[in-house]
Amino acid sequence: MRTMKWKELLCSDRVRNFKNLSSRDFRTEYEKDYHRIIGSASFRRLQDKTQVFPLDNSDFIRTRLTHSLEVSSFGKSLGQNISKRLLQEEIDAEFLPEYQGYLCDILQCAGLLHDIGNPPFGHFGETIIRDWFKQNLPHILYRRKDGRQQPLTEILTEQMQRDFYYFEGNTQALRLVAKLHYLVDENGMNLTKALMGTIMKYPGSSLEIKSTPHIRHKKMGYYYAERKLFADLQKSLGTNGRRHPLAFVLEAADDIAYRTADIEDAVKKGCITYEELLMELEKAGEKLEGEQKNAFDTMVGSLKKKYQSAQRRNLQQPKVNAVQNWAVYVQGWMINAATDSFVNHYDELMNGSYGMQGEDLLTGTDGESMMDALGDIAFRYAFQIKPILKLEIAAQSILDFLLEHFVQAVLYFETGEEMTEVQQKMISLVSDNYIAIYRHFAKEVEDSDLSEAEKEAEKLYLRLLLVTDHVCGMTDSYAKRLYQELRGID
Repeated sequence: MRTMKWKELLCSDRVRNFKNLSSRDFRTEYEKDYHRIIGSASFRRLQDKTQVFPLDNSDFIRTRLTHSLEVSSFGKSLGQNISKRLLQEEIDAEFLPEYQGYLCDILQCAGLLHDIGNPPFGHFGETIIRDWFKQNLPHILYRRKDGRQQPLTEILTEQMQRDFYYFEGNTQALRLVAKLHYLVDENGMNLTKALMGTIMKYPGSSLEIKSTPHIRHKKMGYYYAERKLFADLQKSLGTNGRRHPLAFVLEAADDIAYRTADIEDAVKKGCITYEELLMELEKAGEKLEGEQKNAFDTMVGSLKKKYQSAQRRNLQQPKVNAVQNWAVYVQGWMINAATDSFVNHYDELMNGSYGMQGEDLLTGTDGESMMDALGDIAFRYAFQIKPILKLEIAAQSILDFLLEHFVQAVLYFETGEEMTEVQQKMISLVSDNYIAIYRHFAKEVEDSDLSEAEKEAEKLYLRLLLVTDHVCGMTDSYAKRLYQELRGID
């Protein structure tokens, strides 16, 4: 039984709805989302955030911006393919023809947003933030209003603590677009609910993280601070704690983009040669059987053919050209595989049972083995090389320093307690927008019916979020430069 309905899943409402006073604006609500995103400073900052190679000087190597553009393109293509199949095969009478355009627009926007909450220095930046809080939160003492000193872990609730221990760039993305883009008011970019539901990869809180394959238990999808927004989205979209079907499509677009791009960038950077790539693929193919092996061998055979074609054309770098062309070929193959999977598992996707065993849209397809092989090859040849490891160690020094000093600075910010001159100067470096958001929601807490102790804990939690908000808003270069300036390094 399909318990989720497209009429609700494509909800075009916003948290703050407004009347369109112009009779000449014929854009859909999802098209308006697109213009809000590309005009934002947060989106522009992605041009200086790491995809794989931090602080790389090459203009060929992908950044978070170019990666997001690729995911956006693949998402739109998947939206077109899936919509066509649903309509042509008359799979769901409730899927109307006009929904095709809506799906494409939503997925195109979601692709642009999916990494917008990531901190500097790629996914390793997320690990650094998680590790810092796990190591330091229990040991930071806080002087309460009654004069007692307590570790932060005795003041913050379990969920508040776990929000930092399990920090996620994806979770930060929802917070950023819903609140931190403080252009008009505290509702951030004020995007459509359908789009916000699509970018929410994990429909659970930090309290629900468990060692199970279920998508709800893998990672958190929203902070305690966004619990009301999460409840509103679930109700409006009719998902009720389940993953939005389009979130699976966005995930597939992301996987297709980075698995192929990482290999292409690694070859271009000289981390792996054409010969090594071919050897690794052939070794991976030897372990397969049946239809998966046939599909895998076909894709590997295409790599050889593209190299032969590049040789015939007397190209200066035939091996690099072959890999680049092959990556495009594999992307097309994967888009078709993900489309077939969505259609084949349509009922499960629409009742929320898909993903309970950790499945994604490429699971069980004839492209799954290739995706696994590319991920393994990239990890061994690109992610574990000495230059990357050195940069990651440097990134840890930078983020550890910034977290330590900004956390100490916010502990007593606007509490009436005395702050040092250095702490006041550190606060002056924090974005005015982020401070305005803190003040707005701190006032909400102060005006609430909570006890004084609960108010103190919630506002302390919001101040710690102020730090992660500020750090995540930094680009790689800015974080490095700020670290050098504060350490007095020329």
